[in-house]
Amino acid sequence: MPKSGLGWTPRLQGRHGPLYLMIAQALEDDIASGRVKAGERLPAQRVLAARLNIDFTTVGRAFAEARRRGLIEATVGRGSFARRPVPAEDTDSLAAVDMTMNLPPQPASLDLKGRIERGIGAVLARPGFANLLTYRDAAGAPSDRAAGLAWLAPRLTGTTPPQETATEAILAGKSSGDSFYAPPLDRLLVASGVQTAIAATLTTLTRPGDLVLAEALTYPGLLLAARQFGLRLQGLPIDQHGLVPEALEAACMHQQPKALYCVPVLHSPTTATMPAERRRAIAAIAMRHRLPIIEDDTYGLLARQAPPPIARFAPDLTFYLGGLAKVLTPALRVAYLLAPDDAFARRLGTALRALTGMAPPLMVALASEWIRSGEALEILTALRQEAAARQRLAADLLPPELVQTAPEAHHLWLRLPANWSRAAFVSRLQSQHLALVPSDAFMVPNEDSGMAPPEAVRLCLGSAPDQRLLHHALSILAATLREATTAALPAMVV
Repeated sequence: MPKSGLGWTPRLQGRHGPLYLMIAQALEDDIASGRVKAGERLPAQRVLAARLNIDFTTVGRAFAEARRRGLIEATVGRGSFARRPVPAEDTDSLAAVDMTMNLPPQPASLDLKGRIERGIGAVLARPGFANLLTYRDAAGAPSDRAAGLAWLAPRLTGTTPPQETATEAILAGKSSGDSFYAPPLDRLLVASGVQTAIAATLTTLTRPGDLVLAEALTYPGLLLAARQFGLRLQGLPIDQHGLVPEALEAACMHQQPKALYCVPVLHSPTTATMPAERRRAIAAIAMRHRLPIIEDDTYGLLARQAPPPIARFAPDLTFYLGGLAKVLTPALRVAYLLAPDDAFARRLGTALRALTGMAPPLMVALASEWIRSGEALEILTALRQEAAARQRLAADLLPPELVQTAPEAHHLWLRLPANWSRAAFVSRLQSQHLALVPSDAFMVPNEDSGMAPPEAVRLCLGSAPDQRLLHHALSILAATLREATTAALPAMVV
């Protein structure tokens, strides 16, 4: 348990300047002197405001300044904790930060190692553990399918039943009118990660040379799969709300696409979340043209207020994907794939068998154990809080007019000022041991569209092991943005 610093009061005598800066400097001095230890919980802002008899907003500004200096690590629901700022002599060892991988942030308080040990222990203690040592159905065992349906219930039905109760209800064969769950169990398949689920769906719906539609900026895994399977991709225009319906309508009228792939919640790289009305419009277009939709809802459970998935508006056409790697931990390469009907479920099962044989049974068993025990929901809640804290840290340091993001996203989209090209910016930060992803990595290569990659980069906030190192990396990035340079490298071309 963290030490308590709830009695801390800043010593302001003899200090000069704005009051909020005096409070932040007092905290920095007290941490440096040892009066406040790293890891101590600080008083709540309202408590401190009352203690000092000052306005709450002044304390809020002081805490924001302290976060900017790397003096505070804040977590929603737990409070603010003191941390030691990065000494100048330590910055070289902290400089190498890879912000290219969109990992869920792992707060130390989560004790993921302990949770994995307990979960595996529970799996090993099961009477039927020997069943995990054999080859299994490529689509997943019924108990694991039921756990997946229970996990996805908040997205697919809008209800959040107790996970264990929901799993039992699903296994008992509750009808589609049941409040716990609607889709039949046989239409849910277990895959070894979302990438495998995408591959299985593409091989089921398409043949080499077929056309697949996607957002103009899309998941790089789709680009890789399309090249591997000899598919043609066409990128459709997007705006701050995601895919533009009119562009989808035009593509369906003038071409013969075999599928649409989209990421409607916390879209990577732009973080856009598609409003409900737009989802209905896209579903209506797909139904008119009988266009299958591959809905990658990887981040659907991460965002608390995400609208219902497209699968609820076009259930007969939508192949719905939900994974665990982005909302729990990449150690669980487990994804759930919901087919629109039984025939497609059987074909997807064959595709999964051809691609991977089966998802690793022990990994899937751990995922199911976490879902039933409630561990998965606890981890998801902690990751939401940590993501929100990191987003606030980024908001303190980066120019708001350049940033597009969402409170619970693991990443943000940074539009570059006119003095920077994306290639020059990425190169400059690489020289400072900071790795980013330029927009080129996400751009669907449409030679005839006239669309070029925007001057923008994606920043992954979860890849830094803690907020201290993230603060250091974002400070470097913010300083680089302020550099007035015209030595821009030629823009990269896809």
